Amino acid sequence: MKHASLPQEAIRIEDRWYVLATSSKAGEPARVLKHGESFALFDRYGDTPRAGSGEHGVYHQGTRFLSLHELRLNGQRPMLLNSSVRRDNGMLTVDGTNPDIFEGGERVVEKGTVHLSRSSMLRQGACHERLEIANYGLVPVKLQLSVEFAADFADIFEVRGFHRAKRGRDLPPRIDAREVELGYQGLDEVVRRTLITFSEAPDILTAERADFELELPAHETFELDTRICCMPTQKPCETDTFAQAYELLDRETSGRASHCATMHSPNEQFNEWIGRSASDLGMLCSGNPEGPYPYAGVPWYSVPFGRDGILTAMEYLWVDPSMAAGVLRFLARTQAFQLKPEQDAEPGKIVHEMRKGELAALGEIPFGQYYGTIDATPLFVILAGEYYQRTGDAALIAEIWPNVERALEWIDGCGDEDSDGFVEYSRKSGTGLRNQGWKDSEDSVFHADGRLAEGPIALCEVQAYVYSAKVHAARLARLRGDQEHAQALEHDARQLHKRFERAFWMEDRGTYAIALDGNKRPCQVRTSNAGHVLWCGIATHEHALRVGETLLAAPSFSGWGVRTVAEGEARYNPMSYHNGSVWPHDNALAAMGLARYGMKQASARITEALYEASMFMDLHRLPELFCGFPRRHAGEGPTLYPVACSPQAWASACPFYLMKACLGLSFRPEQPRIRFLHPVLPQFVDRLRLADLRAGDAVVDIEFERHGEDVGVNVIRKEGEIEISVVL
Repeated sequence: MKHASLPQEAIRIEDRWYVLATSSKAGEPARVLKHGESFALFDRYGDTPRAGSGEHGVYHQGTRFLSLHELRLNGQRPMLLNSSVRRDNGMLTVDGTNPDIFEGGERVVEKGTVHLSRSSMLRQGACHERLEIANYGLVPVKLQLSVEFAADFADIFEVRGFHRAKRGRDLPPRIDAREVELGYQGLDEVVRRTLITFSEAPDILTAERADFELELPAHETFELDTRICCMPTQKPCETDTFAQAYELLDRETSGRASHCATMHSPNEQFNEWIGRSASDLGMLCSGNPEGPYPYAGVPWYSVPFGRDGILTAMEYLWVDPSMAAGVLRFLARTQAFQLKPEQDAEPGKIVHEMRKGELAALGEIPFGQYYGTIDATPLFVILAGEYYQRTGDAALIAEIWPNVERALEWIDGCGDEDSDGFVEYSRKSGTGLRNQGWKDSEDSVFHADGRLAEGPIALCEVQAYVYSAKVHAARLARLRGDQEHAQALEHDARQLHKRFERAFWMEDRGTYAIALDGNKRPCQVRTSNAGHVLWCGIATHEHALRVGETLLAAPSFSGWGVRTVAEGEARYNPMSYHNGSVWPHDNALAAMGLARYGMKQASARITEALYEASMFMDLHRLPELFCGFPRRHAGEGPTLYPVACSPQAWASACPFYLMKACLGLSFRPEQPRIRFLHPVLPQFVDRLRLADLRAGDAVVDIEFERHGEDVGVNVIRKEGEIEISVVL
C-alpha cells in the first residue's frame, strides 16, 4: 500500500516511488460513489472541481475519464443548500440556489429565486446526472447555464503523484449537436474515450464547455440529463438514460440486504454507524466483474486485494457468508501456478492485488497481477475453515480443496525460505514491495533502536496465521475423511506453537516481538501485531493476558483505539501510516483476540472507542486509518489522516466483527447451533436485536438487554430446527 509521514506527506507507494499530498481531505470530505470498476469523487457541490485536493473525478478501470466537471449559473457557482449521499450509497443529491444575479449593475434575479437539484449515480461504466432548475419567482428569469468539462486520462498512480517521462497523445475531440467525445491513445496502444451526452442540445458546445441560454417562466422547471460514458474500448455504455440507470440502481439496492443478518438498537447513532458500514460494503461489492468481492477502498484501492478481501469477508462472515464464498472462489481462480519473480509469484501463492490501466499494462508498475504478500495465503486457508464453520457448505470446500492444498504446500515450501519452520518474505521483484505484511511501508519493521530490519523477515502475526491455517485445514481434512493429513497438520501446528513462543515472546515487554530479521534476531518493539497473535490462538493463556494489558495500556491505547506502534518506540509517530496510527480493522482483530482469551471487557472498550471515533467522522464512516494522538478534551474527535481511503472495506466491516467479539458469537454447522459465550454489551448499547440470523435452514431473531452488570438473552423468533446456547 502506501506510507506517509507529516508534515510533508511523503507517501511511499513502495520504496522507489514517493508521492506528495498537497492538501488534506480532512476539511471537506469528498462525496463518493462506486459501481463495478468505476468510482467517482465529487465535492459538496456535486462538481469534480478544477481546484482542490487533486483526486476528484470519474474513474474507470484505473484511469480518470473525467477530471473536470463544474456547473455555473450566470458565471457563478450556485449557493449550496444541502449535499448528501443516499443511505444505500447509490446516489449523490445536491440542492442549491442562485446567488444575486446582476446585469449592468442592476439585480435582475434575487438570490433564492431559483432552485437547483443535482442527482448523480454510477452504473455500468457511466456517470449519470439529472439537473432540475425550478423558478419559484413570480416572473420569468433569464439564465445562462454553463458546464465545463475535461478529461486528462490520468492513471490512478499518476493522480497519486507517479511521474512519467512520457505519456500517450490526446486525440482530436469529436463534437456533435448534443455530445462531445474526448479521446486519448496510451503508450499501450489502447484508445480510451470519454463520451459526454446531453439530453438537450446546448446553444454553444465546444470540447471544453456547454452553454445553455434559458428563459424560465414562473413556476416552471428545466430538466437536463447528462451521461458521461467511460469507454476503455470501442464498446459503448450499456445504460443510455438516467431513468434506465435509476431502475438498475433501485433493483440492485432493494435486493442487496435481503439475505443479510441485521443489528438494531434504540441508539440511532449506533444504527447509523452499522447502516452506513453495511451500505459501504454493498457499494464496494456492487457491479464487480469478480462477483461479490469487496474492492479494498476508494480512491486508491478500488480493485481486488487478496488480504483485504479475505479479512473483510472474515469480519462480515456472520452477517453475510456469500461475500466469503465470492472471495474464496475468486482467489482460488487467481492463485499462482508458476514461479514469476517479476510478480513475486510462486506456485500456491494467493494474489496481493490486481490492477488495470495503462501503467499496469506497460509494466511501469508491477501491480497488474502482483503476489507480493506474505499473509494472504495462510489467511485464505483460515477463511475457508471459518466459512465452513459458519455455513457447513461442504460443496464449496470440495471445490476449492485443491487450492487449499496448494496454499499449504506453499507455506511449507516457498514460504519458508530457509526451512527453519517460520514463514518469511524477501522481495523477488526489483520493483515490488519491500515489506509484505499488512504493514507494508518500508519503515514498518524495525528494531528497538530504530534500525530497519533486514530480510528475510518473519512477522509474528504471519506465524500465528500459519498456526490457525493448519488448525483449520486439519478440521477440513478430517471432514473429507483424510485422518492422516489432519493429524500431520495438527502436529505441525503444535510444533509451530512451541517454536513461536521461544522465538517471539518478550518477557520484559509483556508482548511478542513484531518480527525476526534475517539473522533471526527479534525486533523488540511493542506493536498491534500482537493482537493478531491472540486472534489466531497461538499464544499461551498467560502470555495472552500480558499482551492484553500491554495493548490497553496508555502507550498503545490512544483512547480512540490501539495504535499500530506504541508511544515511546523509536519510530513512533502518531501521524505515520503504520508506526503509531490507529487502524479500525487492526483493532477489530485485536478485540476478537482479547475475547478469545476471556478479556471481554477489553474487547468492549475497543468497541466503544471506535464507535465514539465514528461519531466525529463524515457519514459515521470509519476511514482506513486515523492519527494516533491521545484522546484529549471532550468534544474533540480523533485527528484525521489526510489521504486515508474512505470507504475502506475492512474498516467498514470492522463494527460487525467488534460486535461479534462482544457477543461471543459462534456457529456449529453439524448441529446446527448458534452459541453466545459470555456476551457483553458495550456501554453505548443497552438493548440490541439481531434479526434474520441464519444457520442452515433456520433463521432466528435474538434480543440482548443489559441488566446491571449482566446481559439477558431472549429468542424473539425461531424458524427451523436449530439449537441456541448461551454461556453467561
